[in-house]
Amino acid sequence: MQPPKQSLVALCVVFNPEARGDKARKLCDKLSRLGGEAVLRPTESAGGARKLAAAAVSEGFETIVAAGGDGTVNEVLNGIGDAQGFDLARLGVLPMGTVNVFARELGLPSGLEANWQLLRQGHEIRIDLPVAEYIRDGKPERRFFVQLAGAGLDARAIELVRWQVKKAVGPLAYVAAGLHALLGAPSKIHINGGGQCGPGELVLIGNGRLYGGKFHLFPNADLQDGLLEVCVLPRVNWFTLARCSPGLLLRGRLSSAVSQLFQAKTFSLESSKPTPVQLDGELVGQLPATFSIEPKRLRVVTSKPAPR
Repeated sequence: MQPPKQSLVALCVVFNPEARGDKARKLCDKLSRLGGEAVLRPTESAGGARKLAAAAVSEGFETIVAAGGDGTVNEVLNGIGDAQGFDLARLGVLPMGTVNVFARELGLPSGLEANWQLLRQGHEIRIDLPVAEYIRDGKPERRFFVQLAGAGLDARAIELVRWQVKKAVGPLAYVAAGLHALLGAPSKIHINGGGQCGPGELVLIGNGRLYGGKFHLFPNADLQDGLLEVCVLPRVNWFTLARCSPGLLLRGRLSSAVSQLFQAKTFSLESSKPTPVQLDGELVGQLPATFSIEPKRLRVVTSKPAPR
């Protein structure tokens, strides 16, 4: 079906019809009553949101909306990049996922109607655009991310999460998978960049401050400062979990006794054993990887200036 002309419709909404619960059905019902204010594009397969977003840029849509979780946001983001559309189109978000970390970072409301009004009336900001280069199936690959990345135990936990469990229990699926991941031998990750050169067993990278929803693991991060914040855990074991749990549960932060922070424009990670990499909560490949950032490259629709 051909979309209406750009002069009539500026919004293209890309969504996963298999979203958790019946959110996708409600989205279709509500947006279909908006009288042609948006074109809805449901995905038909894994990775489909990326192709739909790229097509929407080529068709002239000004705002490409990712309706889903952080994985859908990441796919739409990379679809805009595939079409070389960061100057042509802006990213909008309708949070419908399990955790919605990026939506929380932007301070978006939880209700569908309130978010829709922001997309129609909210203002645009420019934020930094991180890039990761890593190995997938033995070949180098390059991909953008918007909120966070990780190598080591957290990526392994994502690898272990089962879709059926995630749909049934939500964020608790990641907790269970993380405990399972702790049973395996940790990777030794070598960090190089940002004035750092040393080992770690878990490396987390933040463009924004939040990780896993409410946890402020990157306290100095700023979406507009041209830097990535890196959190390194030199050791990851049951003793580390016991030491860091009180701070995480009570204050949403990691203790400096178990973690180290630094900021960098670019840095690399290597490991002597296969070590998974995740971007925006999605498993994408393995180390070695290089991370960099393109300052204020991404246009985003939001309700207020980016947190500072």
